[in-house]
Amino acid sequence: MKSGKVGVLLVNLGTPDGTDYNSMRRYLKEFLTDKRVIEWSPWKWYPILFGIVLNTRPQKVGKAYETIWNKDENESYLRTYTRNQAKLMAERLDDLPNVRVDWAMRYGTPSIPSRIQALKDEGCDRILLFPLYPQYAAATTATVNDKAFQKLLKMRWQPALRTVPDYHDDKTYIKALANSVTSHLATLDWQPDMVLASFHGIPLSYSEQGDPYYWQCQKTGQLLRERLGLPKDKFMVTFQSRFGPEEWLQPYTDKTVEKLAQDGVKKIAVLNPGFVSDCLETLEEIAEQAAHSFHENGGEKFTHIPCLNDSEDGMRVLEKVVRRELLGWV
Repeated sequence: MKSGKVGVLLVNLGTPDGTDYNSMRRYLKEFLTDKRVIEWSPWKWYPILFGIVLNTRPQKVGKAYETIWNKDENESYLRTYTRNQAKLMAERLDDLPNVRVDWAMRYGTPSIPSRIQALKDEGCDRILLFPLYPQYAAATTATVNDKAFQKLLKMRWQPALRTVPDYHDDKTYIKALANSVTSHLATLDWQPDMVLASFHGIPLSYSEQGDPYYWQCQKTGQLLRERLGLPKDKFMVTFQSRFGPEEWLQPYTDKTVEKLAQDGVKKIAVLNPGFVSDCLETLEEIAEQAAHSFHENGGEKFTHIPCLNDSEDGMRVLEKVVRRELLGWV
């Protein structure tokens, strides 16, 4: 029996397999039935989900995905970047011959259970589970951990499992974000009047129940602003991607972009520090929708600063976290 190896499993949110109705519906069903994502009672939520949302939203979201689909690989860029991150991580850890690196998605394929089993079959009796979220939220980090633990419940010979904590204030991470801002702005012939750090939102009620996400986003924003040397009136933390009737974390990115333009701010730059890889929420919601809204309301210059993705700086952050969390195992 194979044993004695250590696995590293990088896990991102997920992606549909295609932009067609069935692929989108399958992906959205898995995502929106997760009790960590939607905490309403199923008696209240499921009639809405199965009666309305899953009959109307797949077409809308599918069209949005089509605008940012990686046509060369016939997949979403989230899948492309996550696979690249795993490949590059394996190369960066080549001094650790007993380590195996793999990747998975919380929703969609490849699934977390399938890749845990694959690593175990390779002889990994210890696995480092890395939810790729700099800031902790129950709807992201915790649900990745939940899925992994559910797999272990069904295994007779369980691997030892470590979970990676958030790294919202890690110096290497903050430095990488700052480098991404300065290097991107250096390619422009203009400088922004305002920089927005737009994070994915969560319902306000989740935060009020003890989720640390809001405060970790604020800390990341503060450290980034200080690293960039920007005054407080030139930098804002905002929250995007709200869904449903509940109040979510504020200020909302879309409303902020509109108001800035209406108030006479002519040039803005937006980055997404909470996303390890560019995806629908960054490439379509920010780079396309937010840019259009800014211009429609009187703004003149808008730029979206890409996520760290599989860049050298981005990989340096992920490698630092992995090596730190592997201490004692390798």
